[in-house]
Amino acid sequence: MDQFFAFQWHITDSCDQRCQHCYIFSENQNLPVKEMSYQDIQSVLNNCVEMCRKLNRIPYFYITGGDPILHKDFWHVLELLKSQNIAFSILGNPFHLDDEVCRRLKYYGCERYQLSIDGLRDTHDFIRKPGSFDTTLEKIRCLREAGIRAVIMTTVSNTNIKEIPEIIDLVVEKQADVFAFARYCPTSFDKSTHIAPEEYKEFLEVCWKKFEYYKDSGTTFNLKDHLWTLFLYEKGLFTIPEGLDDATIYDGCNCGNCHITILPNGDIYACRRFESLIGNALTDQLYNIFLGEKMDQYREYSNFEKCSKCELLRFCRGCPAVTYGYTHNFYGTDPQCWKEVYTI
Repeated sequence: MDQFFAFQWHITDSCDQRCQHCYIFSENQNLPVKEMSYQDIQSVLNNCVEMCRKLNRIPYFYITGGDPILHKDFWHVLELLKSQNIAFSILGNPFHLDDEVCRRLKYYGCERYQLSIDGLRDTHDFIRKPGSFDTTLEKIRCLREAGIRAVIMTTVSNTNIKEIPEIIDLVVEKQADVFAFARYCPTSFDKSTHIAPEEYKEFLEVCWKKFEYYKDSGTTFNLKDHLWTLFLYEKGLFTIPEGLDDATIYDGCNCGNCHITILPNGDIYACRRFESLIGNALTDQLYNIFLGEKMDQYREYSNFEKCSKCELLRFCRGCPAVTYGYTHNFYGTDPQCWKEVYTI
């Protein structure tokens, strides 16, 4: 089976919003906006393709920002990807989408366009900006009619957790192609958004019942949070296959495995959701960075304080980025993991 390598590529910081959970401006709303030049984009793309060639992987790009469509050379970037027959999706905002733009995106090969809904109308517009909620829902039709899969992503925290079931109803009603959620990663030690482990387990149960109810609706529910593996394991819906190599990682967090993030200044992060700088795509060979010592620290699976003692180590590991956000310890205990693990 072909193995893809995913690049989350932030080509610009320019954005129409200043979301409260944004990693770029979380601590300083007045940071200067960075944008990668087209010449540097060409260089970075070649670097990525060369790395994948050496690793025998297929490159896949998630073009994002900021809002990538605000990059002054946005359409030239898509033309470059199309000329090399490279698959990509876009993680962006709804404000510059219309029927013509969506048709153009499809022409250049955009497979999916991810939009965010972070609560019902009042909550979402408070987190993002007034009018964003309705605009986002309107653009689902626009994308689908152009033949682009409309993906709705939600960032879950204590602020909006009780609203997620209604969001599921809504995205199904609006015929979104995919719905998923991930947990909020704090950028400081503030615990106001914390969700207790048992509360999170109960939340997953409610969502699972919704997913089962809507399983024939046409909306795909992406179980993005790795704690879904634990949830399904305890329900008997996931079993550990027999005869597997005990030293191989089969699933769970992709940090250090098949994903990296590239920022507008070329900085490479093992994961964008926490401070994990490992190099620069404008000055370093990505192949060397990916196989290097800085990336190796995220592959030290025996260092995970709780997960290394769990039979699901090779399949789950929760979300180390969330753990880091709460503890500044990548190997610490996932703050929403409810499983009791005993040392033998």
